[in-house]
Amino acid sequence: METSVELAGLATAAAARLIDLLATDGWDAIKASVLSLWRTAHPERVEEELDDARAELIQAEQAGGDAELPGLLAAEWRARIIRLLATRPDTVDELRALLAGDLRTVAAPEQRITGSLTLEAHVSGGDAFQAGRDMHVTRGGQS
Repeated sequence: METSVELAGLATAAAARLIDLLATDGWDAIKASVLSLWRTAHPERVEEELDDARAELIQAEQAGGDAELPGLLAAEWRARIIRLLATRPDTVDELRALLAGDLRTVAAPEQRITGSLTLEAHVSGGDAFQAGRDMHVTRGGQS
C-alpha cells in the first residue's frame, strides 16, 4: 500500500511527463494510454481537457512561449491524477507501468522509432546543442 507521499510523488512525475509529451508529434499515440486511466471516470471529459491543454500549450509556444504555463498545467494535472489515484487505487500500477514505459510503449509500430544515434560536436567560441528528440532552448527569456 502506497503512502500519500509516494502517490503524490508518482502523480507529480506523471503530470510533468504528461505535459512534456503533450505538444509532441507522438501525442496521439500516447493519448489513448493516458485516457485508459480514466476509462471509468468520464474519459470523454478528460480527453477534452487534454485537448484544451495541448492547444493552449502549442498556442503559447507559437506566440513566443509562456515560461510558467507548463508548470501551471503540470500542477493542474497533478491534482487530477491524485484525485484519480485516491478514487481508483487500482490505477496506481497502470500509471507506474505507463511511466516505466516512458508513456511511449503504446505507439503503433509504424510510429515507433528505433535505432541508434551518434551525435558529435566540435565547438570553438560558441555553444552547441544536440538532442536525439525534442529540444527547447531558452536564453534570456527568449526561445
